[in-house]
This record gives sequence, structure tokens and C-alpha cells, in this order.
Amino acid sequence: MAEDKRKIAAVVVTFNRLDKLKTVLHCLETQTRLPDQLIIVNNAATDGTDKYLEKYQKDFKLGDKIQLDIVTLPENVGGAGGFSAGMRRSYELGADFAWIFDDDGYPQPDALEKLVDGYDAASEKMGTDIPFACSLVKFIDGTISEMNNPVTTWDWGRLMAQGLNIALVSRCSFVSVLIPRWVMEDYGLPYKEYFIWFDDAEYTMRITKACPGIQVMDSVVLHDMGSNKGVNYSMIDDKNIWKFEYGARNEGSFHLHHEGVYQYARFVAMVRNNMHRGHVAKPLQKRVYKKLREAWGFNPQVDYPQVPVKR
Repeated sequence: MAEDKRKIAAVVVTFNRLDKLKTVLHCLETQTRLPDQLIIVNNAATDGTDKYLEKYQKDFKLGDKIQLDIVTLPENVGGAGGFSAGMRRSYELGADFAWIFDDDGYPQPDALEKLVDGYDAASEKMGTDIPFACSLVKFIDGTISEMNNPVTTWDWGRLMAQGLNIALVSRCSFVSVLIPRWVMEDYGLPYKEYFIWFDDAEYTMRITKACPGIQVMDSVVLHDMGSNKGVNYSMIDDKNIWKFEYGARNEGSFHLHHEGVYQYARFVAMVRNNMHRGHVAKPLQKRVYKKLREAWGFNPQVDYPQVPVKR
């Protein structure tokens, strides 16, 4: 078998979850197909992550196999900003693929090997390059992760009918996603302005306009997210309102500026019905409606990695 000379950059975005980050790094170091580059994006963590990464870089034992690169951002720019920065860095380092995930996603030992094999097999069957390949995401107890199920296409079983354990999907979350270099060049990077929420959905929908992505069922990642629950606007409370505010603004902006007023109105109605059903407190509902109005003036532009930015 010919040697695979393609460079794959594992991109990990971290913020104040040092213990989980250590587990992720161990998982990456023990992959059956090692990544060629490891890019760790420190989102201005304040829990000692910076000191740990300094020592990690100094003591790194796989330097002859993996190119280690640590990106320390001056401020927390959220998951969206972290993924944008990490993918841009992978492009600058010449990676052929960026393999992206958060600091609470633990790839199983053969996750990358299976993901690459699945990508190649699907590309051969489809007769074209696939825009992304994502893993099967499970909760740490082995059950399906409720909030990380990709959206399938109408013909999701097309490759399964040809003997591959792979489904066709149109969107997924950023928990173990393999993105080719050409996708970054043609479609740009995720919207860093989203900060958090819907950046993964928007991006994967953006890059599947010509061809669907795939979910490789044999590539497994465990998501250590505390409790295994999906999310909807009936669940808003004082602690999580800040996340829903970003969600309302970002998804509202997407529907309005990319799909039109009708889809925006449908989204607003869905949010209203969810909040009503969940008996969300009126002051919190007002904060969400304020963000839905902000969506009218919030319309980020695509950022391309081949276009230099001011440092």
C-alpha cells in the first residue's frame, strides 16, 4: 500500500477545561493513524492551561512524528473564533485536512484512521471529493450523544446500499470533523463573529451546497459534556440564557440573510412557541427577542484563509 503523504492537522480548541484537554491530548497521541500536525488553540484560558501547554510543548515526545503548534489567543473568542483561528493556522502550515474538535471530545484510538478511510471510500464511490467527514459521536456512557446527531440527506443510505458503513449528511456539529484544504479555500472559514452556537451548523450547510458530507459510523468520538441532553428554547434559565442569546442572534441572522424573511419568521415562531411551552421567565424571553431583532443588523462576511489578516 502506498504511503499516505497527505498532512492532517488535528485542531483542538480549549478554554478552562484543563483536565479534559489532557484526556484529548492523550487520545491524539495514541491514534493508530497519528495526525501530522497538532494545533492547540488556547482561547485565553485562565485555569493554568497556558503553563501546562508550555510544559507540554517542552516535553513533547512525538516531535519527530507530529508538528506541534500552540496558538494562544489574546482573548476568549468563543468556540467559533477558536475554530476559525485553528483552521486558518492549519492552512498556513500546509495541511491537506483540518480535523477539528473541542476539548471535551475524546477520539477513540482508530477514530482518525477510520475517518480518513471512510473519506477516501466515499469519494471513490461518489466520484467527487467530499466536503467533510464527521465521526459518530457518543456520550461517555456509550449511548448516542443527543446534541451531536448530524442532519441526514433524503438519500442518506446511498453509500450504505453500496456496502459502506457511511451515511450522507448535510450538517453536523464540530465534534470530530475532517475538512479538506480545498473546502477552506473555496468556502472560507466558520464565522468567528458567531462566538458560540450555530457556527458548526452554518458552516457545514455552507460547504455542502454542491455535495453532501458524510458520517463515518466506524469512527467514534466520546463527548464528555456533563449531561446527555439535546437543547431547545424551552430550557432557558438564568444560567444558560447567555448561550441562547447567541443562538437566537446567530440562527436568526442565518435564516434572514441566507434564506429570507419567511424562514426567519418561522424560526422566530419556533423560538416563541418553545419559550411558551417551557414557561420561560418573561425577562429572559425579552432578552431573546432583543437578540432576534439584532439579527437584522448582524451579517458576518466570509473569511478566507488564503487572504492574509493583520496580526
